[in-house]
Amino acid sequence: MARRRMLQAFEAAKEIGNYADVPVMPIDVDPQITLSRNWERQPFYLVFEEDTLIALMSGKAKVRLRDTNVNHWPLIPGDHVYVPAGTPHRLEPEEESVLIRFIGNDPAYRAAVFACEQCGEELDRLEWRQDLEVEATALYAELVRRFNDDLEARSCSRCGAVAEEISLDALGWLPEPAAD
Repeated sequence: MARRRMLQAFEAAKEIGNYADVPVMPIDVDPQITLSRNWERQPFYLVFEEDTLIALMSGKAKVRLRDTNVNHWPLIPGDHVYVPAGTPHRLEPEEESVLIRFIGNDPAYRAAVFACEQCGEELDRLEWRQDLEVEATALYAELVRRFNDDLEARSCSRCGAVAEEISLDALGWLPEPAAD
């Protein structure tokens, strides 16, 4: 994956979309910094094996947390939030936002947690080992496709609600073209 130069973060952000998480530092720098520009709510909570730090560069958003005594953390430009290892969290932009995230550079455990919007129950958890050389949006789109295709995973065992399918188009994660 091509890395972006951080010197012109706002210019680079214009070229990327929701939750692109594009690495911007040389490959041997640890921790790594990733860049994304977001305007849609993240469709799942992310879980990192290591601690992470999120810093908002522009816009207005909140980081929603699960399994903690803090439900959400509002962000305006210049704010940052520390997310301890293993804490499910997602970004909810209130307007288009550019953010950077500090993460470890080595391949590490990640999970996407899909939750019931009615009662908060965890619906599904998909796990993988993340390598920063893999394009994040392609990986995230595949996770969403799997969730969308599994009615049982989208059905809440606690309240019975069925999660709507997540629009890849709205996120800018266009589906792969159909094979001829």
